[in-house]
Amino acid sequence: MTLAATEGALVDAHDAVLLDLDGVVYRSHAAVPGAVEALTSVGDTRLAYLTNNANRRPETVAEHLQQLGLPAEVEDIITSAQAIAGVMARDLPRGSAVLTVGGEGLHTALTERGLVPVADRHGARIAAVVQGYAPAIGWTDLAEAAYAIQAGAPHYASNTDLTIPTSDGIAPGNGALVHAVQLATGVQPVIAGKPFAPLFEETMARLDSRSPLMVGDRLDTDIRGARSAGILSLCVLTGVNSLADVVAADPQDRPDFIGADLASLHETHAEVVVEGDRAHCGEATAELDGDRVRVTSGAGTTAALRAVVALGWACRDESGRAVTVDETIDA
Repeated sequence: MTLAATEGALVDAHDAVLLDLDGVVYRSHAAVPGAVEALTSVGDTRLAYLTNNANRRPETVAEHLQQLGLPAEVEDIITSAQAIAGVMARDLPRGSAVLTVGGEGLHTALTERGLVPVADRHGARIAAVVQGYAPAIGWTDLAEAAYAIQAGAPHYASNTDLTIPTSDGIAPGNGALVHAVQLATGVQPVIAGKPFAPLFEETMARLDSRSPLMVGDRLDTDIRGARSAGILSLCVLTGVNSLADVVAADPQDRPDFIGADLASLHETHAEVVVEGDRAHCGEATAELDGDRVRVTSGAGTTAALRAVVALGWACRDESGRAVTVDETIDA
């Protein structure tokens, strides 16, 4: 496979842009440089914000985005907490008590779907256990979840991101905690967040979109999920995964477009032509120097990123040859 191409600006080919938040729009509380400017100039294209972070309520997320300068409304926010609450509401009787290991966003989503979040196993008949990210989660919370699951309660999880990007670096995510409980119980949870279907189903149920584009920074969640859902995707290099990760990605984790940041929404993504050990994209050229890909013209452009990625994929797909990427290559 190779990268898709556009005749004009990428955003003009889509009627809705689905955006991951952490690592794409912001890191912790600060906007990713250039993100606000890129998103406030998309014209009539609908913006929807999809987050695997189940800790914050949609109202809180919308307020945060508004403070950054983005015209976000509550209905534009779709969280993994809402998605897993929807799944559980279909599986469980209304009014069921759910042992909830997570933050305010998860508690609110469950309540809105007619379920009753509880903090421990005592005092209520537990119908299920659900996990979502919250910074205050500790060993006791995980142990309580494990005990309830061992007693027969089904296990649900908002998402399984192993890490989350913060302003200080990469930190453990909800997936690390879910995995700990799963190791203790041997029970595979039902998962709603990217790359699984429920979050995308929740999103598409709200949007009347015929040509959505998913934008994310994680190959194993944002990009894999979009590909599984049949949605085109753009990977930006402002969060977890690097250019080298994209080049090394297996087919199910490969984006349709690559860009340094959200400014690439407003660029034309020219066709890439791979010829032997070289790849050309517009004025940019990448070539192999041994097992390393280097840019020989057009450095610092989206076209150069596209040439590097296409050449790396061609090497892997056609000959099984793994190549390395100079991490100084950026746009």
